[in-house]
Amino acid sequence: MPKTRLPLLKEDKPNKKMSRKVTFILLLLFIALLAVIFFRSSVSRITEINFQGSKYSTSEELLEKSGLKVGGQFFAVSKDSVAESLKELKTVQEAVVTKNFPGVILINIKEYPPVAYELDQQGNLEAILSSGVAVSVNETGIAVEKPILTNWGADDPYKAKLCQALAEIPNELTSDISEIVPSPTLSFPDRIKLYTRSHFEVITAISLLGEKVEYLNQVIETEEPGLIKMLEADSYVPFAPKADDQEEIEEIEEIEE
Repeated sequence: MPKTRLPLLKEDKPNKKMSRKVTFILLLLFIALLAVIFFRSSVSRITEINFQGSKYSTSEELLEKSGLKVGGQFFAVSKDSVAESLKELKTVQEAVVTKNFPGVILINIKEYPPVAYELDQQGNLEAILSSGVAVSVNETGIAVEKPILTNWGADDPYKAKLCQALAEIPNELTSDISEIVPSPTLSFPDRIKLYTRSHFEVITAISLLGEKVEYLNQVIETEEPGLIKMLEADSYVPFAPKADDQEEIEEIEEIEE
């Protein structure tokens, strides 16, 4: 009898594509597992928050405004968002946020500079920042090198404009000004009176102060104490007449007698 040959069964070879897909899925699952473990661990948490450069804002105020907290997610912190939130405080001009892994956040604060001082209702000294906000001065023996604002209402809109004007003037041009008082008129609702440490009295307007302050210093450096007007036109009148002028006055008085 002839022998019957059975067909050989071919062995199934593993599908290479399927094998790669399974390997890829397993790798993704492994990475996801590691990510879950990592973000649940203390390594991914905020462990320390430090503020530097703040003088007029407390750490508690800054922390609350920043939205940060110890134990929060370190990698979820947006440096730009934190900086913008802090700038909503009228004391903060700029904020630079630095993230140091693991878990440390450092925030450098640049505050608005003081441009004047003021006494509150209790007689306590407050610093007026260029943003117009008043902050308590807790330091003893502080050198008041800035003007004192007197008789200004808390809600006076010209007070904020004055602070902005003072912030744009170099310190050496305002160092002699000791006091600034509001003195509005119909023609100049922003008119002010300045008193200097060198005993001059000055009448000007907030809107003109920046362009007139150089003239003020020229008169102070070269003339005797007197009244200076710096409005549409500039003028200077000494308080006490000079010797020559006094002699002329006396001669006129003698003739009249």
